[in-house]
Amino acid sequence: MAVSGEYLSYLVDQFGPFGAVTSRRMFGGAGLYRDGLFFGLVADDTLYLKVDDTNRGEYEAAGMGPFRPFAEGKNYAMGFYEVPAEVLEDPPELARWAEGAWAVADRKRSGAKRGRAR
Repeated sequence: MAVSGEYLSYLVDQFGPFGAVTSRRMFGGAGLYRDGLFFGLVADDTLYLKVDDTNRGEYEAAGMGPFRPFAEGKNYAMGFYEVPAEVLEDPPELARWAEGAWAVADRKRSGAKRGRAR
């Protein structure tokens, strides 16, 4: 799950139109954050963004699949999907996809806060 420093710097630059993105190393990969909210991850120099039912179809239509943190043969997938190369190379389009991922993360955060208020 290694992530090169050069790739991480490239990603942060590509997110320019989306806003100030920071990265934090974790478990051999890196998490991506905007305004302190975790919306993406990088593993093996591959970008994955957060998904739910509102945006998953766009990733699947592009032929992208989920992040699978364990070895082949394991069926566990997390709520993050790989970003197509053509999106990654187009900062305005990447910003649009990132907005969707950030909105998913924000909804999950808001739902968790409501759940704790009981």
